[in-house]
Amino acid sequence: MIEQVWAELGGDPAAPGRLTTTGPDRTLGSRFPVTAFGTAAIGAALLAASDRPVAIDTRQAAVVLRSERYLRKVGVAPGSLFDPLSAFHRTADGWIRLHANYPWHAEAARRVLGLTADAGLDEVRAAIGTWEKVPLETALHEAGGVAAATRTEAEWAASDAGVAAGALPLVERRVVGEAAPRPPGRLRVLDLTRVIAGPVATRTLAAHGADVLRIDPPHRPEIEVQAWETLPGKRSAVAELPLEDLVAGADVLVTGYRPGSLDRFGLAPEELAERHPGLVVVTLSAWGHTGPWARRRGFDSLVQSACGIALVEGDPGALPAQVLDHATGYLGAAGALLAVAAQRRSGGTHHVRLALAGTAAHLQRLPRTDPDAVDVDPAPWLESLGPFTIASPPGTVDGRRLHWPSEPDYGGATPTWLP
Repeated sequence: MIEQVWAELGGDPAAPGRLTTTGPDRTLGSRFPVTAFGTAAIGAALLAASDRPVAIDTRQAAVVLRSERYLRKVGVAPGSLFDPLSAFHRTADGWIRLHANYPWHAEAARRVLGLTADAGLDEVRAAIGTWEKVPLETALHEAGGVAAATRTEAEWAASDAGVAAGALPLVERRVVGEAAPRPPGRLRVLDLTRVIAGPVATRTLAAHGADVLRIDPPHRPEIEVQAWETLPGKRSAVAELPLEDLVAGADVLVTGYRPGSLDRFGLAPEELAERHPGLVVVTLSAWGHTGPWARRRGFDSLVQSACGIALVEGDPGALPAQVLDHATGYLGAAGALLAVAAQRRSGGTHHVRLALAGTAAHLQRLPRTDPDAVDVDPAPWLESLGPFTIASPPGTVDGRRLHWPSEPDYGGATPTWLP
């Protein structure tokens, strides 16, 4: 599968020969080939990061593709980050999946349902049960909430949003402006992402030596516990946009917001190409940049619900890992590194574009598998970082395991580049 994924990235066709994959065929139980696909995405990032022999074990892949499960601080799990509203709920004509981990999304859901902040889960379920799934999905979106009706694969494929998602490439790389090649040196990566996919991409770049500076806005701070697991190796600061001086000093800018939502800050790829020629811009979104859902908020669990994966995995159910997020993250890191190499070789301002819905469409086109899987002991694939226990960066380079260069510290850095 690595050859197919690598070809989608546009990499050197000979490069997959440097990758060795070991371990059982299935370490994540699913009707979709999540073990093979997730391992291939990780392998692609390893190939893009080094010209040396690299390797990945499917048992480590199973751990890092659900790395958030293994986070500990002083030996204690932080507890579930999922709000009780973030679940499948039965509607009058099926199911809907809500996402309410951020307080402002939970408030929007309760507002649409006509409930007060102290309403219990039973009241929420009763209110949802009076709605049909698609009208409720639409109402929540228009109110600033986040939800996706649970569709069959056929229903999704027949919808305008599904048609747009099905046409998305797994990874799109394009040149959006002319620029001279930049000189080699340590990568500076400006990280404007949150949750999983974007942070995994930038975390991977940090594991391979980049100076990654993550910025969170003060008016919408990240859930600190959620940030810990994706912050090792990075520096983290809280600051207002725009960040022109930081963008000017960056080699790579990674954003994880809805297409167009950062344009008012001058962060559209075409505008950046004019002001900062030679920059590599990576954009990750839920639904992609085309179609009627391009401006909708979304998360891995909601994409699974909308595109039919949930009804293939259960009644409804979910993939054994948030593999749409994690795989998209590793593919984003690979795309960024390949774009940097191309920029340093022949110049240009490069844009790498990915979407969870495009990753889902690719996964759904692959042959289905037996859901049985081998149990994995996570202990060999974890490491200690100060008070934290965190999954190690995946893979080996020239036979040596990777390790995080620093422990998580949310908001502890100043928003400046290292000398």
